[in-house]
Amino acid sequence: MLHAYKVEYFQDEESTLYLPSGFKTGEDTFPHTVVLGTGRQPASCRRHPNGRNVMGISTGLAEKLHLPSKVDSLSLYCKDECLHAGVLIGIFTAGFTSFRLSPIGQRSHFFKKLLSVQSSLGVIPFVFGEQHIDWENGLIKGFFHFGEGWETEEIPFPNVIYDRLPNRQSEKRKTYQGLKERLEREYGIPWYNPGFFNKLDLFERLENDPTVQHFLPETRPFQSFEEMERMLSAYNHIYLKPKNGSLGNGIHKITYNRSTEEYYCRFRDGDQKNRLLKFKSLELLANTVFKSRNLDSFIVQQGISLLKENNRPIDFRVHTNKDEEGNWQVSAMAGKVAGTGSVTTHANNGGEVRVLSELFPEEKERQTIEGSLKDAALLLSHAIEGNLEGFIGEIGFDFGVDDNHRIWMFEANSKPGRSIFSHPDLKRFDLLTRKLALSFGIFLTHQSLDHPEEMIP
Repeated sequence: MLHAYKVEYFQDEESTLYLPSGFKTGEDTFPHTVVLGTGRQPASCRRHPNGRNVMGISTGLAEKLHLPSKVDSLSLYCKDECLHAGVLIGIFTAGFTSFRLSPIGQRSHFFKKLLSVQSSLGVIPFVFGEQHIDWENGLIKGFFHFGEGWETEEIPFPNVIYDRLPNRQSEKRKTYQGLKERLEREYGIPWYNPGFFNKLDLFERLENDPTVQHFLPETRPFQSFEEMERMLSAYNHIYLKPKNGSLGNGIHKITYNRSTEEYYCRFRDGDQKNRLLKFKSLELLANTVFKSRNLDSFIVQQGISLLKENNRPIDFRVHTNKDEEGNWQVSAMAGKVAGTGSVTTHANNGGEVRVLSELFPEEKERQTIEGSLKDAALLLSHAIEGNLEGFIGEIGFDFGVDDNHRIWMFEANSKPGRSIFSHPDLKRFDLLTRKLALSFGIFLTHQSLDHPEEMIP
């Protein structure tokens, strides 16, 4: 694990860097070049003259490197007589505003919290969009938050880019793919967590993987009412979900009552009200509920009889992250109880977050379910990584547990929401997931330095 050293600046126009007493270069000689992101400067590097275990940087070197003066902690890494000062992590997003207090709109608070872990890791994270890149000079106008407020600094191109685009629409822009490819291929910058998962594509890739196929409910593209009838006959109820939906929007639960031969459709309407409608046929249901929507954009998924609290279904959100060693770990877990009459457990539908000890007071049952959810999340994380392109560093899973305690994966999200962290008992996991999101950037940076040929997409 990298050590984060305290940084002290001293007045000197020369490019000088004092190495902490505890830092070992691994070489007989000191490095002659200091690197920050894709920028580099010749420098005189030597041990701290006072024998202190801190890093001293001259103001002249800091200015030439474009190192922001409020950076107070950096990791160090030596490679080929170059000293890499910290890991520069560019967090790429869209939706910037002209407001100084909230430059990324409503998501400014999320990014502020994400950047707040920088000192403990010795990294330099900043937020930017495509309009902030100065290709000619190899610089970016980055948005920084050092605890007091948002500020911008010109910074070299980063070591690694963490993709936090807010939605699929911003990802579909023509300029996005060209920008990503240029930074990856021309500058050798790894780009992690690109792309939102397509529900159907993900299931089709995983259903032939013997290590995880037993976690997958039957999931098909909408093809015909006959196919829906078959699945209703097999599972009693099914879900219709938009292929590229998010936050539970557009999900419909369809149930068939064999005794009355009637179909029930539960969903949330455009006025954000939970609705339950009854029909004599599937065709009538579709023509009424989906009259303005194309069913070809939906998937049909097997319904599961889930564990319940007070007759309200429970599902589970499990976060996994890769750490700075490149290993998957489970970083957060919570239950979500559906709102009354709601088809999903999302907070905007009245859902409530619960920690597992609240849902399962009996310790043995809790440990069994927790262990099963962890095992499933790690197996699926490896499988998704192996079946999809790009560097994946975090996943948010939505799991169900049926009456027999079997685990089912309903969805996997490449840019998971963070609503579960509103629960007071999950605050420390909120911090852990933010740290790990940037720690994976450290791993990719070292991989790109040590094995650059393996990092080309």
